[in-house]
Amino acid sequence: MTEKEFWEFMEEARSNGRVNMVSGRIDSQDPQTQVAGEYMGNHSLLPANYDRIPEDKLIDMGNLLFDKEASLKAKEIILVILAHQSLKSALRILQQYNKNPDNELKFFAEFALDECRMWQD
Repeated sequence: MTEKEFWEFMEEARSNGRVNMVSGRIDSQDPQTQVAGEYMGNHSLLPANYDRIPEDKLIDMGNLLFDKEASLKAKEIILVILAHQSLKSALRILQQYNKNPDNELKFFAEFALDECRMWQD
């Protein structure tokens, strides 16, 4: 999957709606707290059918995390999507990415991995 194909997939998936969510504002000078706020805010981009995305599509998306040419925004959304999966393949992708994440997404990747672990139980 290319990044362009990812955005096309997201556009189609969001045409069926997005997840209902309540959002707030985080006001802090702490960088990790700011990233946590961004991470939570990106949940609003989850398509309504995030829990029915086929495993092969999730794996294709996950591969984009390791593409140095893929945008950080695409990677942020992919991290949130993978974080909400109960599939072992999603957990493995997040574990692998956390070994060497993009510097700008280090905390973001940690949050995603922690959340995915919760879905595994």
